[in-house]
Amino acid sequence: MPEYHDDKSQHCIPFLLEHLKAHQARHGNNPDAPPFFLGLNGVQGAGKTVLVSMLQQTLRNPPYSLPVVTLSLDDIYLTHADQQALAARHPDNPLVQHRGQPSTHDLTMGRAVFASLRANQPTAIPQYDKSAFQGQGDRVLPESRWETVNRDGEEKIRVVIFEGWCVGFRALDEDTLRARWQDAVRRKEDPASGYDGRLGYVRFEDVKTVNDALREYDVLTDQLDALIHIDAQNTRFVYDWRQQQERTLRATKGTGMTEEQVNRFVDGYYPSYELYTENLRKGVFAPTEENKGRQLRLVVDKDRKVCDVVRI
Repeated sequence: MPEYHDDKSQHCIPFLLEHLKAHQARHGNNPDAPPFFLGLNGVQGAGKTVLVSMLQQTLRNPPYSLPVVTLSLDDIYLTHADQQALAARHPDNPLVQHRGQPSTHDLTMGRAVFASLRANQPTAIPQYDKSAFQGQGDRVLPESRWETVNRDGEEKIRVVIFEGWCVGFRALDEDTLRARWQDAVRRKEDPASGYDGRLGYVRFEDVKTVNDALREYDVLTDQLDALIHIDAQNTRFVYDWRQQQERTLRATKGTGMTEEQVNRFVDGYYPSYELYTENLRKGVFAPTEENKGRQLRLVVDKDRKVCDVVRI
């Protein structure tokens, strides 16, 4: 696994502090004020983990000294048994045969965790083990062993970082969904197009299942106060980055997916990158004057180095 050089914090920390200050100003000294919710979207393997660590370290230490918690979208995946049941209900849909796509998360649990954090209540933060079941994953630890924040007598969480590969994705209307799918199919069938995506290889009804499920994720997205998007010059980089991650997982835990399994795994994600990245780049929040500047987009090259910074 290559070493990560953190060149993202210098852009993200001032952005976060600016919006956190505005959030605190709106709520004054109200002890019951909700925490600040930061969304962090990043192409798999682009360096979210390192960035989250830097953001946490900055906020938890002087001069800010703020209680911070990170909730990963990965940690609210369905249990292995529930994922198998979902796959069995859609046996011909390759997009839901394993964890990853919208519809493979436990949104009931996600909503409950968000609500508890927003109300400053004691909250157990879910944990998911990706290495379980030969890399298929499962929620192995019982809730009694999850980290609990906002316990009685503890300082309340002031910043929640909600991170994940599809955090902030918004469902498309059916006409747009069909048009993007049809365009992918046309390019796949044209040898001169150089098409290297996956959307053109799946059925419309399969992507519609995912798109319909994604509408339910708005209940989380709509609670975000700001969003950071780590984008890639070419989303195909995700295949190499994900292979690097899995090699590290196999080396540290002794179990994980093979290279072929990783490629098939990323194939299952890739149609959503093709469908939803364009709109994410335009902005997650409604295009109002009040929302201007609430999203930060960092574009990284194949070495994960920042090559462009955009405020939306």
